[in-house]
Amino acid sequence: MGDFDLVVRGDIVDAQKVEMDGWLGVRGGKIVARGSCGAGTPPSASNSVGGRGMWILPGVIDGQVHAGSQANQEGLGWASRAAAAGGVTVMVDMPYDDPEPVASAPALAAKIAEIERDCHVDVALFGTLNEKHGMSAAVGLIEGGVCAFKFSTFEASPGRFPRVAEDDLYEAFRLIAPSGLACAVHNQMQELTRKNVAQLIAAGDTGWDAFLRAHPPLIENLATALIYEIGAETGARAHAVHVSTSRGFALCNMYRRAGHRASIETCVQYLMLNHEDHSKRFGAKTKHYPPIRPKAESELLWTHIGRGDCTFVSSDHVSWGLERKANPDIFKNSSGGPGLETLLPAFWTGCEQHGLSPTMVTKHLSRNPARHFLLHDRKGLLEIGADADIVLLKPEKYAFDPSTSLSAVHWSSFEGMQFTVRVAATFCRGALAYEYTPNRPGIANAAGSGRFLRPHAAALIDTHDDHQSALKSGSRETRAL
Repeated sequence: MGDFDLVVRGDIVDAQKVEMDGWLGVRGGKIVARGSCGAGTPPSASNSVGGRGMWILPGVIDGQVHAGSQANQEGLGWASRAAAAGGVTVMVDMPYDDPEPVASAPALAAKIAEIERDCHVDVALFGTLNEKHGMSAAVGLIEGGVCAFKFSTFEASPGRFPRVAEDDLYEAFRLIAPSGLACAVHNQMQELTRKNVAQLIAAGDTGWDAFLRAHPPLIENLATALIYEIGAETGARAHAVHVSTSRGFALCNMYRRAGHRASIETCVQYLMLNHEDHSKRFGAKTKHYPPIRPKAESELLWTHIGRGDCTFVSSDHVSWGLERKANPDIFKNSSGGPGLETLLPAFWTGCEQHGLSPTMVTKHLSRNPARHFLLHDRKGLLEIGADADIVLLKPEKYAFDPSTSLSAVHWSSFEGMQFTVRVAATFCRGALAYEYTPNRPGIANAAGSGRFLRPHAAALIDTHDDHQSALKSGSRETRAL
């Protein structure tokens, strides 16, 4: 037996600095020691991994995952396998499950049971509010442990993914604000979208490039401004998801400067893919909402990454089968694609290409999402006392091949992209969850090893005080969304 259960050696990438040739000591699932190999020999351990030249990062927290959007297809357990293979130790799963969203305490409890039965990594959960259960369901969801709420200004699917009218969105924000949880919103103006799509279909203009023209930046930017204005009116933490335009970041910065609690997220596909090259090549495989933008716009997004304007970067993962991506009419295909395994290597590669420090990866994929979802008491950092969620990266140039994916599907709009790092091993709370072996990558832990994560209690306003009464007795508490 050694001094620790595990010692991980390599170049440690924190959010502020890189410590060359360091080591981490793990015991009981926690980081309990940290040092530099330059100051002496690393301590002994039951298991030692890594070495000089390897990168050590905190586990990735993917803040936008859709594991339950298709009934009987993927689910949290299968998605968590892909997560582990991608260095993701925390999935934050969206509430828009098929056939019904997580809009009540019983639905939340059922999803927690799925996590504890099936998952290989830890999971935090969004909740939402809908017409069936009403706004009063917010109390049970908050007490049940959701880490954020999600809404939409566009109806992507009746019942499962409904549009929330502006006045109801205002009321939802007002009721949730005292909890300290973020109110995230899918930012898309419904009337403009449907008008544009109808005009293109009527003209027979439905090819691969029509989706971009149906969704000009104005559709997204107007909705982003609406979200932040409602946040300003209510005092809620207003969060715009999957922002693909530089203007969206300008709007967020404007509200931040005015003192409002505005946050913003982009996805790795808007940074690494572009309309001219990737959408032309892959067609509907790159259909996301919002659309993949021209290269000039994606390069502008990188300036916001470099300036620290972005709260965090996510994947917006959903494993649609290719049968939902193969229609020659772009508007008849589903939006979204698999991304858990490509989030970390793609973003790392992009940072290298744009001259950004590896610390940017830790900021946007680990520390910042941990703070955003109030998990920062134990996740997103490599400090003593934190959970030993650790990713070991090997510097290696290779073309991504989705045929080896551990996801529910074996296609990707990142197919053939040259990455510069490979996930060599993923540890969740000190236990090996994934280890890469050429031609035989595999999961190393059992289903049910993952845990449900509640937001840090000290970061929340107690829902058992007057704020709970406000939630229950709000003037429109029983009004349906």
